[in-house]
Amino acid sequence: MCNIPLLDIPQEILKKYENRPFCHKKGTLLPVPCNQKMNSYLKEIADLCNIQKKLTTHTARHSYATSVCLANGVSIENVAKMLGHSNIKMTQHYAKVLDRSIMKDMRNVALALSKKSLP
Repeated sequence: MCNIPLLDIPQEILKKYENRPFCHKKGTLLPVPCNQKMNSYLKEIADLCNIQKKLTTHTARHSYATSVCLANGVSIENVAKMLGHSNIKMTQHYAKVLDRSIMKDMRNVALALSKKSLP
């Protein structure tokens, strides 16, 4: 278990479903289908949008970890916690290191070193 502050859009989605009988009956915050059904919906979305890549819930985890979290400076330790991983090695499987992230980090190192060398 961990506490993760939600952004505005997820909070709005939760509000939308807070009084739905299905959610109350199941004891969930959202009407969550099983992975098989969700993957079927994602395939339908991909077909409608002419997306050639196979979309799955697994792909969504990859995208979340890489595009949403790491690309916006969230630490890999925090991404691991949000994905429910017990160690960072599991997260590294999902989260590819982004080239621009490396460039940004190296610019920060160069800036820090240049500040230290000033009298």
